[in-house]
Amino acid sequence: MAHKLDSEKRLWEKAAAFHGHVCPGLTIGYRAALYAMDLLGLTFSDDEQVVCITENDACGVDAIQAILGCSIGKGNLLFHMRGKQAFSFYNRKNGKSVRLVLKAKPRDMTREETFDYYQSCADDEMFDVKETKIQLPEQARIFDSYVCDCCGETTGANWIRLSGDKKLCLDCYETYDRFDV
Repeated sequence: MAHKLDSEKRLWEKAAAFHGHVCPGLTIGYRAALYAMDLLGLTFSDDEQVVCITENDACGVDAIQAILGCSIGKGNLLFHMRGKQAFSFYNRKNGKSVRLVLKAKPRDMTREETFDYYQSCADDEMFDVKETKIQLPEQARIFDSYVCDCCGETTGANWIRLSGDKKLCLDCYETYDRFDV
């Protein structure tokens, strides 16, 4: 038990160092990451073994990045913005997944009381455990790149549009929509 507490303390310190300060929001992501590790048998993801789809862009996402190795650059941290403190975790190795949704905390708490509450309550008091709504996304693709014929900036093939005989990036391409005049 002491080893687990030491490990959790190191993970907390890693998350706090990555985020830059401690706050209730960081604690939400920290606790979600630890709970997902327990539920799905997760460890730090050096590639795309672990995937997180977050429904917010708040402080807790930094803890998930630091603890589980999910990042936009590796393609295993995806944003499905819904304004909810909800996180779907996927373990590619065993096919298991879970969606953790933050439960409402007791009302009228100060920031410090909220921090203490999130640090000390049981996992099942803090999160509803639900089935994931979104199917596990495919692994990240690497696209060819093209130079935009208008601005000259290199752009991934998936974001190039053809206009006549020109290849244009999304910034230079003008969409045609008869209803949006």
